[in-house]
Amino acid sequence: MFKEMSIKKFMDETSSDSPAPGGGSIAALNGASAAALIQMVANLTLGKKGYENVQKEMEEIKKTAQDYKEKFINYIDEDANSFNSIMAAFKLPKNTDEEKNERKNIIQESFKKAALVPLNVAKDAYELFFLAEKVVLKGNKNAVTDGAVAALSARTAVISALYNVKINLGSIKDEKFTEAVRRDVCELESKVNDKEREILSKVNL
Repeated sequence: MFKEMSIKKFMDETSSDSPAPGGGSIAALNGASAAALIQMVANLTLGKKGYENVQKEMEEIKKTAQDYKEKFINYIDEDANSFNSIMAAFKLPKNTDEEKNERKNIIQESFKKAALVPLNVAKDAYELFFLAEKVVLKGNKNAVTDGAVAALSARTAVISALYNVKINLGSIKDEKFTEAVRRDVCELESKVNDKEREILSKVNL
């Protein structure tokens, strides 16, 4: 769906009056951008003189970043689809008690999925920090700022995805579910800014 669009068409679709793709998909796009930049720095380090001792590590980073990039690209559609599922659930019939109960259950499950997709985006985006840190410290010095931008993009992906988690939690009645997810959210929020600052402090220009 959206992941197959050109950049221009995707941006036009985002800026339209359609609520999807929205902030969740853009969070995933930031994650994909961060992974792509990490992969680029690894590629710019491979085969370069002076970096012989990190070739194996950069090969591993390149492959891992590629896997994350694909995951985030898929998240773009997953997030939009989860929102559309909520909208579809609200349109279900509610003429009988049975229909009302079924509709209510489907709405709740749809909100849970809509919270879990961006939570996964945030968790995966946080993992990108560790790859970004490696390319900043060990990658091609001519591309060190690209590693820094990867860290910045990863932070944006984490924070923006968590906003989308929290707004969906407000509609979920399952307290055990919401408490568990809120713990994950708080943990990520407590770590993300410090990790970004740690990486950026190592960017020597």
